[in-house]
Amino acid sequence: MYQKWKRNNQYRNVIRVCFPLVMSMSATTVMEFTDRVFLSNYSIDAISAVAPAGITAYLFIALLGGIAGYTQVFIAQYHGAGKHSRIGAALWQSLYFCLVAGCIFAVLSFFAAGPIFRLAGHPPEIVLLEEVYFNILCRGAVLHVAMNALASFFAGRGITRPVMVFHILGMLVNIPLDYALIFGAWGLPELGVRGAALATVAAWFLIAILLALFTFTPKNIREYNLLSARAFDRDLFLRLMKYGIPGSLQFTLDILAFTFFILMMGRIGKLELAATNIVISINALAFMPSMGVSQGVSALVGQALGRVRPRQAKSVAWSSIHLLLIYILCIDVIFIFFPEEVLMLFIPESHSTAQYQEIVGLGVTLLRIVAAYLFFDAMYMVFSGVLKGAGDTRFMMWCIALASFFCMILPVFIGITYLNFSAEQAWYCVLVFIATLFFIVVFRYIQGKWQNMLVIERDAVITPIIKS
Repeated sequence: MYQKWKRNNQYRNVIRVCFPLVMSMSATTVMEFTDRVFLSNYSIDAISAVAPAGITAYLFIALLGGIAGYTQVFIAQYHGAGKHSRIGAALWQSLYFCLVAGCIFAVLSFFAAGPIFRLAGHPPEIVLLEEVYFNILCRGAVLHVAMNALASFFAGRGITRPVMVFHILGMLVNIPLDYALIFGAWGLPELGVRGAALATVAAWFLIAILLALFTFTPKNIREYNLLSARAFDRDLFLRLMKYGIPGSLQFTLDILAFTFFILMMGRIGKLELAATNIVISINALAFMPSMGVSQGVSALVGQALGRVRPRQAKSVAWSSIHLLLIYILCIDVIFIFFPEEVLMLFIPESHSTAQYQEIVGLGVTLLRIVAAYLFFDAMYMVFSGVLKGAGDTRFMMWCIALASFFCMILPVFIGITYLNFSAEQAWYCVLVFIATLFFIVVFRYIQGKWQNMLVIERDAVITPIIKS
């Protein structure tokens, strides 16, 4: 039995593909984390405004970027089936989609910010900062969508180190630029919230340029038809939309629920909103690596199904779960036993006021709730990665839409508006929501229908897929 397990486990393959993606997500998280730390030290208004504005912008960025990034499943299945000539065509369809995304972001940046944040009922001084941050991110977000499209060329083939390296370089540029533009250092102007947004867009630009340069090399152009297959392919583009939109909505609906949650927390009070924003920023350290594993699992499962090896796809899933749970255990220990030390990163040394002490006290409780749901969240991300890698996106989209509304949005709205929920009570709704997502995705995985699915043409594989 041990020999069979040793022969079939995919730990090495999972680490090879997923670890660079985890590091890429971690680099993104570190950029956001340091952004929040700097702004928390800048002013309470700044940290209170940036998290709602950031997550609201990310709601749209995740939707459109997720559609472009879903190209990695097409590339993974083509790569697994040995159809390298189709990889270039798949990549170009996602690049054409970037043009559509750019138009949508332009409309959002000019017309959406004011109505969204005024509707949330936040104080006027917070709304003003939220609008500034949201608008700048939206105007540069087409770069983020292009990053996802270009990164899919590498991730879909299981070559994820370049993605990691470029994201780390983006982080190394972003952090000092972030500090300089927020506080006004090294001859640069003090721009506060505006500076934080500009530093983020600058990092996106650098990463997108590096990915483009290393994608369109002479070797890749020859092997994957990156220039000869640049024509618009209506059938392939529509299939990308057919699977990519539900696949992206699955994650976006999750983000939407959290966006609504943060906006509603502002109605409880400014301190509760600040504590929630800090805890959400800390939680991202745990969430983003799980998301990186999920992306890697999608690529590996897509390759396995392209090779007609569903048993290998199962092994990928369980090997990923084993490795990810070790990481979650370490994070839980920190959140449960050392929450104050983590929270103090957001508290300026010169501001040991009663307000900040209240934020820390509430943050300790909220971090322990986060520790409780991290297990469910990690498992959910792995199993949803399996289903995305197969193309089983529509069922999950509808299930998550219902769970978001009935387990998160509706209870939080009723609780805060009519039942005077405390911040702690509202956060228990988050725990229920994540646990519900976990049970839904496990149910769908056990059904096994995903093993017979493909997003690429059926004649691209050598033999019919046999469930095993």
